[in-house]
Amino acid sequence: MASVSATLHFIAFALLVSSSLSATVVEDLNNLHPPPDFNSTIMNNCLHNPSLRYCNSSPMDLNEIFKSTIVASHLCNESKNPNCIESFPKIDLRNRPKITPLYLSFNFFWKYCPISIISIDLSNNSLKGSFPNDVLLCTQIQALDLSYNQLSGDIPVEGFSSLANLTLLNLSYNHFSNMKVSDSKFFERFNSSSFLHSGLLPWHQNYTVKAVFLLVCFPIFVIVIVSSLVWLCFVRPDYLPTMLRRNHKFTTWMLKAATNGFSKKNLVNKSEGVAIYKGTLRDGTRVKIEIYREIYYEFVEECKILVQLRHRNLVRVLGWCNSRRTKAIVTEWEDGETIESWLSGSAPPWKHRLKVLIGVVEGMCFMEEEWPEVDYDLKTSSVFLSHRLEPLIARFKITDECCTSTKYIYKFGIFLLETISNRRPLEEFEQGEAGFIEYIRMHYPGNLQAVIDERMKLTENLFDQAKQGIGLGLMCTDQTTGKLPSLFQISSMITRVYKSCLALTSENHKRSHGDGGQGHKRVQFK
Repeated sequence: MASVSATLHFIAFALLVSSSLSATVVEDLNNLHPPPDFNSTIMNNCLHNPSLRYCNSSPMDLNEIFKSTIVASHLCNESKNPNCIESFPKIDLRNRPKITPLYLSFNFFWKYCPISIISIDLSNNSLKGSFPNDVLLCTQIQALDLSYNQLSGDIPVEGFSSLANLTLLNLSYNHFSNMKVSDSKFFERFNSSSFLHSGLLPWHQNYTVKAVFLLVCFPIFVIVIVSSLVWLCFVRPDYLPTMLRRNHKFTTWMLKAATNGFSKKNLVNKSEGVAIYKGTLRDGTRVKIEIYREIYYEFVEECKILVQLRHRNLVRVLGWCNSRRTKAIVTEWEDGETIESWLSGSAPPWKHRLKVLIGVVEGMCFMEEEWPEVDYDLKTSSVFLSHRLEPLIARFKITDECCTSTKYIYKFGIFLLETISNRRPLEEFEQGEAGFIEYIRMHYPGNLQAVIDERMKLTENLFDQAKQGIGLGLMCTDQTTGKLPSLFQISSMITRVYKSCLALTSENHKRSHGDGGQGHKRVQFK
């Protein structure tokens, strides 16, 4: 065994020196003969490692095995592997165009290819001709690189099926015949980078699908995405995150969704110029939607101001819709009724009416101080009442005229007189508000039992308070003297009366429990 190793080293060195002369190398190999003990050496090798290729050959050609061993030793040196004799993992002949064809011609070497070889690199050698089938005899290899050559013809598809461990394949930049390697399941493990500019057609169907996707499906996909974004931004922005929404702006489709398509079930009221719906926004907020048939030019500018109104006695304006088909204002929905229906239905006591009047005056003061350019409707039929007995002024309008407090004080005077008397000026009097005021004056101050709502069942002290309230209402509606009380004076007077009412109510309550219910005297209404 030692003599064989020495002989192999010497012969390999001689071949290395003469490797540039291929004819000399071939002649040298043909003239070589195995040493006398070569047969026993081969037998011992097979006993220790039966997987060696020459161990399974029958009959065993010792001359070919010997020459194969010599070429293997030479390739070890060419691969520049310091442990080549013990381990021969790689044949590296890239960029060696002069000697690579010579090694490919050694059929006997590939027949007995060392089983330690796991990588073969023959790239960039300008190899011509057909595919080097003999390379596939190294069935244990994991990597094969034949890129950047000039190989042509068909590739041995069936021959590749024996390379069970092959995980890296590169046949790029050759001139093979056009064929679909995708017909073989073996090549499914490799991606298209293994066949670039090789003439081979991997996954032809997949390429067709990709081409169809790029040419047809991708534009459709882009159109769908853009359409979806447009739909979100301009049709249903309520599906966008809060930070991306347009503040206070509603679309027709948002209002349709909130009102179930403007269904009759959601219609609250309808008049000649406006239809009022109740609805629920996507986030659960209950709203009132006022849809107008005709809109004035400054509608949007006015809405931009109205959404800024913030007070506990004002209905909050959430936004507006100014689309081509729909003009609407969206406000918070209140379950409460109007003051008019509240007075007619539940017969509220005097202290509750005072509390409502205080809330109305506070809302008026806020509007006068903060938003004097905003007009509002102050009627018992348009002011709502929350479940906490807080009045809510609900109808607003921007005006170019200077909104003086005189007009609102007059409206409050009417509001105050209606609250005490529970009468409807426009319905019960031919001359409307003027007839209503004249009716009150006729009975003031001597016959107020005919004016004050008898359902309140007032005591003498509370009756006097109601009398003061009627006097204040007449002062507010007296436009002849030009001396109307200010909102500050009105607020102070009503607040003082309310506190006095609470005190009297508490005192009367104590007396009624102390003397069996006989502690106070009620005013008798005729």
